[in-house]
Amino acid sequence: MYLSNFNFALQKSNFMSSKIFIKVAITIAMLLQSILIVKAQNYTSYFTGNIADVTTVTQAGNCLMGGATEDDNAMKWFLNRSGGGDIVVLRVTGGSGYNNYLFSNLGITVNSVETIVVPSIAAANNAYVKTQIRNAEAVFIAGGNQADYINFWKNTTVDSALNYLINIKKVPIGGTSAGMAIMGQAYNSAINGSVTSAEALANPFNTKITIGNNNFLHNPFLVKTITDTHFDNPDRRGRLTAFLARLITDSSNPQMAIACDEYTAVCIDETGLARVFGGFPTYDDNAYFIAVNCDVLNNKPETCVSGQPLNWNKSMAALKVYRIKGNTTGNNTFNTLDFKTAGGGVWQHWYVDNGVFNTDSVGINAPVCSAPLALHNDKNNVSSGTTKPARIIYYPNPAKDYLMVKITNKVKAVSVTNSFGFQVYKNNNFTYTLPFKINLNQYKTPLMFVIFEMSNGEKIIEKLITY
Repeated sequence: MYLSNFNFALQKSNFMSSKIFIKVAITIAMLLQSILIVKAQNYTSYFTGNIADVTTVTQAGNCLMGGATEDDNAMKWFLNRSGGGDIVVLRVTGGSGYNNYLFSNLGITVNSVETIVVPSIAAANNAYVKTQIRNAEAVFIAGGNQADYINFWKNTTVDSALNYLINIKKVPIGGTSAGMAIMGQAYNSAINGSVTSAEALANPFNTKITIGNNNFLHNPFLVKTITDTHFDNPDRRGRLTAFLARLITDSSNPQMAIACDEYTAVCIDETGLARVFGGFPTYDDNAYFIAVNCDVLNNKPETCVSGQPLNWNKSMAALKVYRIKGNTTGNNTFNTLDFKTAGGGVWQHWYVDNGVFNTDSVGINAPVCSAPLALHNDKNNVSSGTTKPARIIYYPNPAKDYLMVKITNKVKAVSVTNSFGFQVYKNNNFTYTLPFKINLNQYKTPLMFVIFEMSNGEKIIEKLITY
């Protein structure tokens, strides 16, 4: 009997051990499966709203935030341009902090808000991430470290999907802090860390200055433009001047910049008009629109070499800057097409004297040379390239990489000038009636001018929009 009871107890023990083993095995398998799923997924999604995708009528634009708390009025501008569609927030770290804010707190009706954390190249190439971005009616890029955005997103499906939204679908794109810092055609990647104004001015080739140009986002109204944030904390005017010095030294092309104080936002619509939002007059919130001063002949830094202080003086007029106070209505504006027409701010000159940044606001006026003084439309011009008889045919307009031109023998010369007044092309030796191609990439600005010199002395100047 004791032996029998022992055998039963042993069998029961073996049975219980087997059950425990099975449970442990199942638990381990489930853990492994969840680990594999997470590894395969690579991203994290936080979703608020209606899961059914919608398609709405959108308006293109850029919403650039200075890096502190978002400006509610600027964010309402951003959401309204989505047409009430699906909003995607992109970030490398963080959580769902934007979801309720964008979905319900601002009082603008949208279909959904999804925050997607994309912390790796693998995640940036994930099919779901690509689909959600391409289906979005607006995208906002959160703050963080722009080096992560460059390292993880550039040359991935996130990159291509964002450029699809910007240039094909034409939806609003916004960003704050690092998210704003990557919006321009040019950017400082910060891959080697953030550089201070003092460091940048002491050596514009400091290893912390890692400029990328024309190889990431292609916003049509941020062509030849670099952006900077947190402009008042600390003072970053010197380092942005050094970035511009590097860009013009490296590329020999005129450059522009847009910068925001921490609580300031710049919102650029589909016409290139920038509105500046902020808390002025309660708070001193500013945005800056900076350009290489085209009133200065051959305007390049006097000294921009490795290991030496930057010297870019040009009789104390190296850069032409428009400083605008941001208010709740956003009625202080700047035209990014000509980088000249503006209201509600003041013009300044910025310059650097042997590594020391300086500014001058006394009696400074708008640049004279940012565009030809007069425009004369040829009533016979056919800009669409149709077969209607004309003296001049040019297309496409807007143009991206090139312009095709066809003329008759009544035209003796064709030239192209960018919005800074720099002549970037001239041809007085061509075959009449045969179309010829003008490449625009190297010197392109959002607004350009095609100038036709006629044999009778007439000059016809046509506006060309580029993207």
